[in-house]
Amino acid sequence: MADTLIAFFSRAGENYFDGDMKYVKVGNTEIICNYIKELINADVFKIEMKHPYSEDYMTCTEEAKKDLNDNVRPELSHYIDSVEEYEKIILAYPNYWGTVPMAVLTFLGKYDFKDKVIYPLCTNEGSGMGSSELTIIEHAKDAKVDLGLSILGHEAEGSREVVREWLLEKGLIKFRLDKA
Repeated sequence: MADTLIAFFSRAGENYFDGDMKYVKVGNTEIICNYIKELINADVFKIEMKHPYSEDYMTCTEEAKKDLNDNVRPELSHYIDSVEEYEKIILAYPNYWGTVPMAVLTFLGKYDFKDKVIYPLCTNEGSGMGSSELTIIEHAKDAKVDLGLSILGHEAEGSREVVREWLLEKGLIKFRLDKA
């Protein structure tokens, strides 16, 4: 078992890409998490809602906004038993209305993060991390929350090197290999 967990929320369907709408089979955050999994030894948990938001982008944003305004914690389709065995958690998500998706708060509310280090990673189309790091600090009591990485969603497929450098900087990759 690895000492690192990659926990992520990602959304396929119609997405916003640098001013245009585009349908994707794999969400931007999941693309990046797949790169991370190739680069480090980690277990992976995909945070999925039991009743997902619409695949239509505009409908999804309104559903997400309503959940945020109503402080809803959507039920997840499945859970892991515990995070106890992990020292480090890469928590990846898209920026929804300036913060984490509410399903991420469901995940954070389910487990004890005492003595864990959380590394936030946020995909967005220009809004950066928003207040997501502060939200994580508030909801993952007793965890150390490191500074996160913000990646533009439309650059997800080309972000491998940026992600590798971030993992090196955070000490999640222990050595640097020369580029082939």
